[in-house]
Amino acid sequence: MKDHSKKEVPACFGKLEIVFPKGEDGLRHSPGSCISCFFKKKCIQSAMNAVDGLKAKEEQADRAYESGLIGFFERWSLKKDLNRKIQIKIKKSI
Repeated sequence: MKDHSKKEVPACFGKLEIVFPKGEDGLRHSPGSCISCFFKKKCIQSAMNAVDGLKAKEEQADRAYESGLIGFFERWSLKKDLNRKIQIKIKKSI
């Protein structure tokens, strides 16, 4: 990734599959090229708050439930909240 000034946002900014792709283990990891980027924190936050990122959070809730870290009702509540946020973002983009 190029050295970007503080004003120039890179083209990959906020694109989940570029800045936080799934690895071979099925978990999401930031690529090494993002480590030196000035925008890394805001970029990943933006990606995770977009529709694709919210869907990734649903995957996290499912994995937590399957591993026993959260119960049925907590998973249900998380997924319901995430789905509501997804629908709001979709309506705003139309």
